[in-house]
Amino acid sequence: MDMADLREGTRVLDLATGTGDLAFLASAGTRSVVALDVTWRMLELAAAKRRAHVPLFVSGDMGELPFRDASFDVITTGYGIRNVPDLGRALDEIARVVRPGGQFLSLDFDRPENSFVRGLYLGYLTIVGSTLGLLLHGDPDTYRYIPASLRAYPGSRHVARMLQERGFDRTDVIPVLGGFMAIHRAYKIEA
Repeated sequence: MDMADLREGTRVLDLATGTGDLAFLASAGTRSVVALDVTWRMLELAAAKRRAHVPLFVSGDMGELPFRDASFDVITTGYGIRNVPDLGRALDEIARVVRPGGQFLSLDFDRPENSFVRGLYLGYLTIVGSTLGLLLHGDPDTYRYIPASLRAYPGSRHVARMLQERGFDRTDVIPVLGGFMAIHRAYKIEA
């Protein structure tokens, strides 16, 4: 959230907000925050946290955002774009609702390009996810969606190209944890 450089009056949209962690962080920097998630129960859990500055919670689909064109200065998501059924459609919508000169920030797992490293990484995530799911929730399948979603995910470099095709420039991919995760930081071209 520090990368967003939020100021009072900055309009922020946090996509796939889940329990609202990024939205609450954004709310500390600006009071104009909308937190969207497709799952109503996640929004209920987020709203129950009750922080000093509460974002507006909206149930909606990232592939069909219920907002006017150029409505937001900053759009964030944590572990969101990897999970959408139609990545291209979601990026089209992000490009539509961010204002020219605005920015998009996304943190997510990455898909290593090297097939050997990717196989080890996916195996590790499967074992660790199954173990954590069993220990924390009594269900080894709880986190198995992560490696499954990474198998279909095109990877951070491809997502950066997709953002550029949709009118974003200065599209950076910032590796995290040795490249097993990545932050996308992209600015919409000013008209």
